[in-house]
Amino acid sequence: MFKIAILAQVVVALSVVYVWVVRLPNVQKEFHEYGIPDILRNTVGATKIALSTLLIAGIWYPSLVLVPAAIMAFLMLCAQAAHLKAKHPLLKYVPSLILLLLSLFIVAVYSGKITA
Repeated sequence: MFKIAILAQVVVALSVVYVWVVRLPNVQKEFHEYGIPDILRNTVGATKIALSTLLIAGIWYPSLVLVPAAIMAFLMLCAQAAHLKAKHPLLKYVPSLILLLLSLFIVAVYSGKITA
């Protein structure tokens, strides 16, 4: 199960970095639509990139994974709430929902709730 969790870590980390680096203009537009200040957007982005870095480092240092995965899950839950508040179509919820579920899976594996 740890191999699948490691794959999930890579997927979450690379997806987050892709969205917050390559697709930053889209993120800026969405946060503006939500009425969220730039400083909070930048803080969320820096936090997500730092968490992604820890998830990747956790491949070699597993003790690093649990807390970053839990915080990432919380931030993805916040993203779901933002989409709900903005009354986006359901398709807009899917990426952050998938990352939320993957983050929760990582938490479950590293906390021993799911074992092979």
